Amino acid sequence: MILVTGGAGFIGANFVLDWLAASEEPVLNLDKLTYAGNRNNLAKLEGDARHVFVQGDIADTVLVERLLSSYRPRAVVNFAAESHVDRSIHGPEDFIQTNVVGTFRLLQAVRQYWQALPAIEKEAFRFLHVSTDEVYGTLSADAPAFTETHATEPNSPYSASKAASDHLVRAWHHTFGLPVLTTNCSNNYGPLHFPEKLIPLMIVNALAGKNLPVYGDGMQVRDWLYVADHCSAIRRVLEAGRPGETYNVGGWNEMTNIDIVHTVCRLLDELRPREDGKPYAEQISYVQDRPGHDRRYAVDARKIERELGWKPAETFASGIRKTVEWYLANPQWVADVQTGAYRDWVQTQYAPGVTAGKV
Repeated sequence: MILVTGGAGFIGANFVLDWLAASEEPVLNLDKLTYAGNRNNLAKLEGDARHVFVQGDIADTVLVERLLSSYRPRAVVNFAAESHVDRSIHGPEDFIQTNVVGTFRLLQAVRQYWQALPAIEKEAFRFLHVSTDEVYGTLSADAPAFTETHATEPNSPYSASKAASDHLVRAWHHTFGLPVLTTNCSNNYGPLHFPEKLIPLMIVNALAGKNLPVYGDGMQVRDWLYVADHCSAIRRVLEAGRPGETYNVGGWNEMTNIDIVHTVCRLLDELRPREDGKPYAEQISYVQDRPGHDRRYAVDARKIERELGWKPAETFASGIRKTVEWYLANPQWVADVQTGAYRDWVQTQYAPGVTAGKV
């Protein structure tokens, strides 16, 4: 069995679904179910004995210790994190509590558990920490892409909290010997993406006839990684990564935000044309840029390809089409997340324009 934290969120849920589609090994799934954690993301697993879901916080040491003792996982994959830059600007404390304090308490509980394992199990155990390329800071237009040895220079409360968690994971390896692995991924997109992020927000707003808000001039550059490719990379790192190492995971797809928005609009024009026949691009509106907005991220993912043989299967063209088609095919999922916290957040940000018990 493996323990996955944050396994009801976007990337975590995709990973759990992907893992159980490819393996019979059970998953213990711990998720706090904040606004972006959604049991509906895991609906396909209802009644599947291989999936054990527990609602809880990685900062709850008593709970984590009990789960480790009871289920005895051979690995921990830590997705649990607050991850939205905009939210970190408006309310950074949650990011410090989850990403820094939560990771610290999780590491402490896992270290205690790992140290008591029999020698063979101890040698095989892994703690995989899922992080972001945003910890590296920003790049100029002509600078080489981030490598694993690039200095961490976070510029937002979110990226600072993730950089802190990365440093904690590194320290627990070098000081205590905990066999850790860290992955720093580029911008993910795909099914189940909570619609506060760029791509799902554009799809949802376009279909609702709302403005498509683009920060600043829209020329910010990101490397885009289809979420299923990210999941396969994590599986590979967990399987063969060297303890103590960091692996960048990228899609080799650098694009500006405004090009992303136009791509989504063109796909919607093709797949779900507006009733008036006009292009969705007419709904694009430019809004004031957010404070400290990083200009460019780019990930050099040659290390994971060279050492572990992994590279993405999707091009951006294939991945973005699958993504738009998924949102068009799943209107009820969209409707469910367009209530409560999502609605309030979007109204606050862009005004110009599931309850579960413990198992």
